Amino acid sequence: MKADLDHVSMDITVVLGSAQMPIYKLLRMGRGAIIELNATEGDEVMILANNHPFAKGQVVVSGTRISVEVTEMLKRPTVFSMKPVSDAA
Repeated sequence: MKADLDHVSMDITVVLGSAQMPIYKLLRMGRGAIIELNATEGDEVMILANNHPFAKGQVVVSGTRISVEVTEMLKRPTVFSMKPVSDAA
């Protein structure tokens, strides 16, 4: 079983912050443009697996390397049946 899991891949995303701006500003941006986020260096980050939140973490900078330390695992959401409501009654 474990050997099967060794071949499963997923996308990991770390969300540091967000920004809102009109599309015309986004379209005017060029290489080297800076987008200010609504976050500071000490803020907690959200860690997503395949776009689903599963943990929170803290950014760690060591020399030229940037990594994320997992500080909290989130509860798994309740799994609901995909049966139609008419079948459940």
